[in-house]
Amino acid sequence: MSNSIELKIENNVAWVYLNRPEVFNSFNREMALALQTVLDNCKVNPTVRAIVITGNGKAFCAGQDLKEVTDSELNPGFRRILEEHYNPIIQKIRTIEKPIVAAVNGVAAGAGANIALACDIVVATEHASFIQAFSKIGLIPDSAGTFILPRLVGLQKASALMMLGDKVSAAEALAMGLIYKEYPTSMFEEEVSALAATLACMPTKALGLTKRLLNQSLTNTLEQQLALESELQIEASASNDYKEGVTAFVEKRKPQFKGN
Repeated sequence: MSNSIELKIENNVAWVYLNRPEVFNSFNREMALALQTVLDNCKVNPTVRAIVITGNGKAFCAGQDLKEVTDSELNPGFRRILEEHYNPIIQKIRTIEKPIVAAVNGVAAGAGANIALACDIVVATEHASFIQAFSKIGLIPDSAGTFILPRLVGLQKASALMMLGDKVSAAEALAMGLIYKEYPTSMFEEEVSALAATLACMPTKALGLTKRLLNQSLTNTLEQQLALESELQIEASASNDYKEGVTAFVEKRKPQFKGN
């Protein structure tokens, strides 16, 4: 595996670290492809029941490494960057039927911000910030930013954030519904670990089906969504986790879910 991505699996949680701290974890081709490989491995690894994506060093991710796109020899071109780097990363994050947490430990800018927002649950340290930095250099938001951000904060707010490139603090992000929770920096690792452990112990079969429903809700009609809820509820009710959950409730004990 490329050293631009670090992977640690503990207690059914895959900790995925973006690891180019010297450039604020900005993406080059090597890191983008390595992240895809790690996500693919987490998807099929039965011991992984929750995934955390975070950054090493002071930043979460500063987006695209501009040195790569200005180097005539290294520059893969924007078509390849989008079609082979960022678009597949977003698609994998949204379609892996396991809970994925973005633990934003510092600045999340450009594609870095939108990769974070594509995750199922986004938490941030009090010193984190989010920036739709594209307009600062004459680009448009990518990495599904124009799809996800308006659905989180509304069209008017998303338009302003993308056009002006405002820096949004963690406190502001929490207030506008951009993230789930903000934690003090001194407690960040502890709180993220607790959140990931909770998710890994939950009925992850049902969480994966919930994620599928949320994805479909973005384009379904009400009738289509109701039909899909019926279909997936039947699937969930046939799972071992459902049987365990009901049995544990009747026996007044804590359930031991296995994710199947």
